[in-house]
Amino acid sequence: MYYKAVIIGGSAGSFQVITRILHSLPPTFPLPVLLSLHRLKHIRSGFVEALSIKASIPIVEPFDKDQIKPGRAYLAPANYHMFIELGNKIALSTEEPVNHSRPSIDLSFATAAQVYREKLIGIILSGANRDGAYGLKKIKDLGGLAIVQDPAECQVKTMTEASLKLTKADHVFSTQEIIKFLQNIKSTAP
Repeated sequence: MYYKAVIIGGSAGSFQVITRILHSLPPTFPLPVLLSLHRLKHIRSGFVEALSIKASIPIVEPFDKDQIKPGRAYLAPANYHMFIELGNKIALSTEEPVNHSRPSIDLSFATAAQVYREKLIGIILSGANRDGAYGLKKIKDLGGLAIVQDPAECQVKTMTEASLKLTKADHVFSTQEIIKFLQNIKSTAP
């Protein structure tokens, strides 16, 4: 099986995990990485810079209708939902929060699942609410690969436990196992 994209959702307790994952990816990582992370809505700068310090691939906050390219990480901007559209594009929205969150992990995951279907890897990390559980189920239902960070290692396990209750994940991995799995993705084509 080959994949076309990785989408990662996280909230409370996920920043260090995301930083480790982005640091571990090779500069030649073949897929786009879509990041839907809960963050303070009134702080517009500094988050990309903090993630970029150790990252080996470029990290950007996309604009509406930006084209998604391999080997880059796209971070949902503060206080915007990030949708994935057909044609490998990002759409941003200020619609009402979902699960008290904007960006909503569920919306990002569900729209990415519609576009990439069985060619999508979805990863849920530590977090303090249930956002992401429905989205991961949508990824799994449409044939994608569902990975959940091991709740035993999470700073806040509400998000990972909610995801595991709703979906039979393909893998429950420690941070190190997530990193090893992503490092072994070599190509987008057979």
